[in-house]
Amino acid sequence: MKKILFVCLGNICRSPMAEAIFNHHIKEKGLYSKYEADSAGTSDYHIGDLPDARTIQVLRENEISIDHRGQQFEAKHALEFDYLIAMDTNNQSEMLKTLSLESGTENRNVDLMRDYDPISKGDVPDPYYGGKDGFKNVYQILDRSIESLIHALERKSN
Repeated sequence: MKKILFVCLGNICRSPMAEAIFNHHIKEKGLYSKYEADSAGTSDYHIGDLPDARTIQVLRENEISIDHRGQQFEAKHALEFDYLIAMDTNNQSEMLKTLSLESGTENRNVDLMRDYDPISKGDVPDPYYGGKDGFKNVYQILDRSIESLIHALERKSN
């Protein structure tokens, strides 16, 4: 089983949304026995917290369930997960800094979520300080990027 960790800043908006969307798609595709996803944040702001209410609302509107509590990214995650995927370049830099401090994890790759976006590259914007439309936009970015990610994972496994 391949394990994927999605990472953002606080682990209450983008990364838990990515985790939920990924898990939803692999269930729909009958791939649940091949992949497992989780999420974390580079900060310790929301450890143990539920996802942002707007994250939950947008996922529900798209008939996707979520069951997550915030956790902080640690170097040990590099040993537990096959793929580390950051939502933006700041998170990617923080992850690489954390990994550089731990022997055995310092050479791990950290991909950007939008490396898999078939429409546009760059950062997944943080919707936290905006309204619901920002969360809808993030959902659309993550949904298409995750479809592409799953396709890439399946190509590698065949």
